[in-house]
Amino acid sequence: MTTTDRPGGASKTSQDDALRADENLVTQADVDASIAKYGRDIYHDFDIDDPKFNEHFHDILDDIVEKCPVVKSNKGSGYYLVARQPLVRQVGQDWKTFSSAQGYQPDRPEGLPYLLPEECDPPIHDAWRHALNPFMSPGAVAGYEPVIRQDCNTLIDMFIDRGECEWVSEFGAKLPGWAFFKNVMGVPIDDLDKLVESVERGTFEPPEERPKYFAYIFEYLGNYLADRAKGPSKGEMVDLIAAGVKYEDGEMAPWEDRLSVLVDMVFGGIATTTYVMADGMRYLAENPDQRKRLVEQPELIPRAVEEFARVFPPVVALGRTCTRDVEVAGTQMKKDDFVFLCYAGSSRDPRVVENPTTIDIERETVLHSAFGVGPHRCIGSNLARVELRAVFEEWLKRIPDFRLKDGEDPIWETGILRTMKNLHLAW
Repeated sequence: MTTTDRPGGASKTSQDDALRADENLVTQADVDASIAKYGRDIYHDFDIDDPKFNEHFHDILDDIVEKCPVVKSNKGSGYYLVARQPLVRQVGQDWKTFSSAQGYQPDRPEGLPYLLPEECDPPIHDAWRHALNPFMSPGAVAGYEPVIRQDCNTLIDMFIDRGECEWVSEFGAKLPGWAFFKNVMGVPIDDLDKLVESVERGTFEPPEERPKYFAYIFEYLGNYLADRAKGPSKGEMVDLIAAGVKYEDGEMAPWEDRLSVLVDMVFGGIATTTYVMADGMRYLAENPDQRKRLVEQPELIPRAVEEFARVFPPVVALGRTCTRDVEVAGTQMKKDDFVFLCYAGSSRDPRVVENPTTIDIERETVLHSAFGVGPHRCIGSNLARVELRAVFEEWLKRIPDFRLKDGEDPIWETGILRTMKNLHLAW
């Protein structure tokens, strides 16, 4: 168990307000310690897909945030990674210097389509975001909440009498898809399990295997979008996407862009929130005192949700491509160099979070980057918060006392996203 899992644990990084974002504290002793512990120099030879990163996730993030402003990777064509909060914000907000238009992952596999508006820049990005935002506003999302809560209870009904469940497959992987498909997209949930599997495998399979899973997603959603385009609008997000938006040159977005937007929305809607829920449930199963506090004081759940989003980040890092030569915290980057924004690390930065390695479900102000920064900040953050609050509130009402099933340890998987493969709970 890492210090992240121990409420009240001491921070392993300094709380000194004078700690500078560009300060490099890496010594040869640190490099030697990294190689001994993780099997590689995480400061000068980082690999986001290294199994050791999955195994030592929080420890590696904390070491990087504390000691190294810009991490270097030699994987593939090479890339950089920034994890300190001020640097993540600097890169994320400067889209003219750090472009999203060449994708959010380095060494992009051939045949993997781009996803809009995530993988594009203004003005195309802004045209789509302005059109899509009303469907994900706080007011719109509030209207979805009764259905989301009903769906939580429908899923719980399926296994509550059994006294156990495999939480990820039976609840966590289903609820976000149901919430997004039913309320926002109007996409039928009949084939949701296949789409969830394809999104996950398209993310975590070896790079050369990913395009075939995305091909299925594009084919399925392409057929659905074409069908919706033929009929009258129901006023749903998918109808707006099918109709398209007008670009700055006065032309309507081409069909391939519209399909790309639909895929991106679906991808975001079903690929991220599950992990925050799952590891939050795991934490409560392992910490009955904290679980009891939330049962007895449900008004704390909104704070707990923000804290879980901070310490259990579903999006580890997304990348940008340098449009010109630029210096970041003393590191000279060249035009076309790739740099990851490590949202998971920046949420653990002592520059903005007091005692960042401690889980505090009563933390009054939870500053985190779980939903990204800058113009590409997650469009679904309002929906995610409603889902997370509904899940923990409805679950704890009906199953207030639960534990990890004996002999069934959770399994994590980590890359640009982090996910939990299984979580066996019993009550």
